[in-house]
Amino acid sequence: MANLLDYLDWRGDLTLEQSPFNEVDNLILAELSFVDFKDIVPGPGKGDSVTLRDAAERFFARFPEGEKIDMGVLVPGAIPDMLRKMADSRRFGDMKLNCFVDWLDVGKGEQFAALAVETGDRALYLSFRGTDDTLAGWKEDFELACMPEVPAQKKATEYVTAVAKQFPRKKIRLGGHSKGGNLAVYSGVFCPESIQKRIIAVWSNDGPGFHTDLLDLPEHQRIAERIYSIVPKSSVVGMLLEHEEDYAVVDSDQLGFLQHDGFSWQVLGDHFVTLRQMSRQAHLSDQELRKWVHGLSVEQRETFVSALFDVLTASGAVTLTDLKDDSFKAVGAMVKAMKDLDKETRDGLWEFLAILFKSNLRMVLEGIQEETEKKRSGKRRLAIKKKEKEA
Repeated sequence: MANLLDYLDWRGDLTLEQSPFNEVDNLILAELSFVDFKDIVPGPGKGDSVTLRDAAERFFARFPEGEKIDMGVLVPGAIPDMLRKMADSRRFGDMKLNCFVDWLDVGKGEQFAALAVETGDRALYLSFRGTDDTLAGWKEDFELACMPEVPAQKKATEYVTAVAKQFPRKKIRLGGHSKGGNLAVYSGVFCPESIQKRIIAVWSNDGPGFHTDLLDLPEHQRIAERIYSIVPKSSVVGMLLEHEEDYAVVDSDQLGFLQHDGFSWQVLGDHFVTLRQMSRQAHLSDQELRKWVHGLSVEQRETFVSALFDVLTASGAVTLTDLKDDSFKAVGAMVKAMKDLDKETRDGLWEFLAILFKSNLRMVLEGIQEETEKKRSGKRRLAIKKKEKEA
């Protein structure tokens, strides 16, 4: 089956005038904000837009020719290939980039990055970076479950307001992958109503949901029909917390948690291959995680998140790559940090990790079973065709 890179080969020669903006374009631009455009694309109010083609050329000039660009543990390694194909295409190459922001506060556990894309059809796509390689970014993801507003959500709303002011005549699309999808929805809900009226669509690509009270707000109801949520068939990240009921389920060529990778989502023409519903095991995993989260008080959730990231950063690691590269040192420091926790918090951490492990194992096994059934079905069809020819 085909993915985002195949889509760029298929439709890269078609402008938006020839083939209007679609859900696959949305995910590609959502992934684009993972690229480090520092000193290449100006920040809000800091200069003129640069074409994607020129920005890509300057980005790749930073690396020796032929060198593999390491995007980190979690960020898809296919993003540099995606950027090359975008730059070489008629569809994306002349799009203009502006308002790049990349902010990180390790001490406070806060991370935010975003990019504005002038798509060429009199609209902007504001791309919010999802969970990257930083532990600060992951800490904010967990805080979504226990705080009414995390710093990245506030920054996203401020960002939309600033960019909308800089481009007063443009219609607006908001989007992001993972945490970026949550930021897109949140900023679309809480930006000023005058800006909200300019929003064409808000895309949450396997982004965590929200607390129930947000979904009932008039600010959310004003824009609800323009919010598009997309999740893979074994989504866990995108189904955390409460979610808009109307979401699309896409097929993936990966198993378990690995389906969170947008490059595993299956593409056909100008749309994703969709399914009727999430897998049974993903639904069970989602329920189990929600039940665990809702069983904690707000204070317990805050304690849990602080303890978890105190353990992860005990070795001095700032990113998941740091943990991976110096795993022996990291494990020793984390074991010591676990021992320093009170029994209730320590038991809570073990329970959470057990839920994640069991959830992923169940979904992987379900995926293997599904693939086996597909192969058997394929063999049966071939056998039937063979008999029909012989007859």
